Amino acid sequence: MTFLSHTAYLTGRQLRAFWRMPAFLVMNLIQPVIWLLLFGQLFRSVIEIPGFGAAGTYLEFLTPGIVMMMALFGSAWAGTVYIQDMDRGVMDRFLTSPTSRGALIVSTIVYQGVLAVVQSLLVLLIAWLAGARFAGGALGVVVLLVAVVLLTAVFAAFSNAIALLARQQTALIGISQLISFPLMFLSSAIMNTALSPQWVQDVARFNPFEWAVIVGRSALSDAPDWASIGLHLGLLAALAVVMAWLATRAFRSYQRSA
Repeated sequence: MTFLSHTAYLTGRQLRAFWRMPAFLVMNLIQPVIWLLLFGQLFRSVIEIPGFGAAGTYLEFLTPGIVMMMALFGSAWAGTVYIQDMDRGVMDRFLTSPTSRGALIVSTIVYQGVLAVVQSLLVLLIAWLAGARFAGGALGVVVLLVAVVLLTAVFAAFSNAIALLARQQTALIGISQLISFPLMFLSSAIMNTALSPQWVQDVARFNPFEWAVIVGRSALSDAPDWASIGLHLGLLAALAVVMAWLATRAFRSYQRSA
């Protein structure tokens, strides 16, 4: 079997497992939707602060940030599948078979990407029903979804690597939260960084989560900055490749410690 056939089989395995428990899709949507609707109402007046620099309503400003937040937190937990496979002995059987290590990583990324796209479309629909309107239209939504998939790839690969190295659920959860929350708050997901201290603005420039938020927000606007979109999509794609490579290398550490 080839790398592509391995990836297709392993992705199908995870999708079949999800299909048997579709309630997880709804559960993963609850918190983002609460943030979207609650923050969208509580802070709707912040759009009027001088220097905020965003057109439209706060709900329209917030929605791309919530979409990326959902992708970040969902993918940061991707390694739990590996932990379960380790506990059941499935991972050891995979690694003693001709199964491609790269396919193990990529299949998880593809699976997480599919879920992230479905969830993102549902969040966009809920935002639209709540009154948000996105001038970027269908093209803007497609570009936002590309950013969602790339962001998911970065952190799903990272989560898989941590799972292979730590081999414990509690360690994976702790590390994921330790990284995810600072990345979220050191970005423009819920507040324009133009109103933040200078050091926050400086850190945000190197924040991959912020790169995805910039792409999504610009793509949905009435005047997308395609140069900025292309630059940040390129940065996300490059980081996704690096993280996938590092996650594949982590199998060696897992096998040495097994």
